[in-house]
Amino acid sequence: MNNILTNEEIQQIRAETRGTAKTIHFNNAGSSLPPDVVVDTVTDYIYYEALNGGYETEYTYREELDNTYSLIAKLINSRKDEVAIVENASIGWWLAFNGINFKPGDEIITCEMEYVSNLIGLLHAQKTLGVEFKVIPNDENGNFQLDKFEAAIGPKTKLIAVTHVPSSAGGMIPVIEIGKIARKHNILYLLDACQSVGHVPLDVQQIGCDMLAVTGRKYLRAPRGTGFLFVRKEVQDKLKLFFLDGFTTQWVTETDFKSRDDARRFEVYEKSRALTLGLGKAVEYALNIGVDRIWQRVQYLAGLLREKLNAIEGITVHDFGNQLCGIVTFSVEGLAAVDVKNKLAEKHINVSVAKAVSTLIYMNKNHLGDIVRASVHYYNTEEEIEVLCEVLRGLTTHQSVK
Repeated sequence: MNNILTNEEIQQIRAETRGTAKTIHFNNAGSSLPPDVVVDTVTDYIYYEALNGGYETEYTYREELDNTYSLIAKLINSRKDEVAIVENASIGWWLAFNGINFKPGDEIITCEMEYVSNLIGLLHAQKTLGVEFKVIPNDENGNFQLDKFEAAIGPKTKLIAVTHVPSSAGGMIPVIEIGKIARKHNILYLLDACQSVGHVPLDVQQIGCDMLAVTGRKYLRAPRGTGFLFVRKEVQDKLKLFFLDGFTTQWVTETDFKSRDDARRFEVYEKSRALTLGLGKAVEYALNIGVDRIWQRVQYLAGLLREKLNAIEGITVHDFGNQLCGIVTFSVEGLAAVDVKNKLAEKHINVSVAKAVSTLIYMNKNHLGDIVRASVHYYNTEEEIEVLCEVLRGLTTHQSVK
């Protein structure tokens, strides 16, 4: 994959990101460094609110706040009335999942890459509702098996729930092909895209999903505590509501009420307006660069990192599959993942520990414990990758001497 962003563009982006001046940040799958404009948008709003009052500030910024929904709709190619702003992907996923009217004997199909919070949801439904779920394993090459997936669909299949990009691996799920099969069999399709938004181009029309759960803090570079939920217009009335207030209704009398006729029925009134603006500004920033271009840059950097890691004796890269993303997982012989993370932190290099529990089915199947996760983003550089690898070479040399 070629590098599509020019050096001048990268330097400009880095100049617009304060954190790159002091830190080599390879923990973008955890929480990216936000652009300065996102930080300034949030702090300026809070300052204005402190001077003028919360309700008054919201009224002043009402058009910008509403425009956040339009920006998100543009990002994922949805309708504006199909977007709800929530605190994170887990909230969005649980609102969608628990809104489905499951009955005993219903079946859910999922993948081995599912997040632990989603797996807990599946187990909870199994325990409390008598719902069963089937896990479609990847093949020996790390690829999702579409033939086994379609063969698993039966008359009791109520939902397809998969994660696009997992927490603890560099592989990806073929979400467009899954969507085609879901539409063919007319089955609800819930996609967790918390790692892929702002990382991989997402088009809900092309994917064919009915519900999409997203977080802001990861590759989208938005503030923590932000996310959104997409619910296809035709599906909204099929989902139960769990949180109701005056914001979620069109009207209310002493004896009845009517829910809103858009996805904001899944929200509640009280949320941080400052963070909502920050989320919108992050989406706008990604759109201005172009998610297609971001994706090519991320693939290029991730491929370069894997190549360099594979060349270091004592390091094992654990990513496999035909389609790999910006998450690079590896282990260092003789060192625990947390020790590698801490050693790198001493050099102002941020990585994360990919915990076995975070992607439990996949990790157990591949006999993996906690491993190191380095996740690249478009603002990272080739020089930063070389610095990371040089420190890792030192760690492996020290281990071999011991």
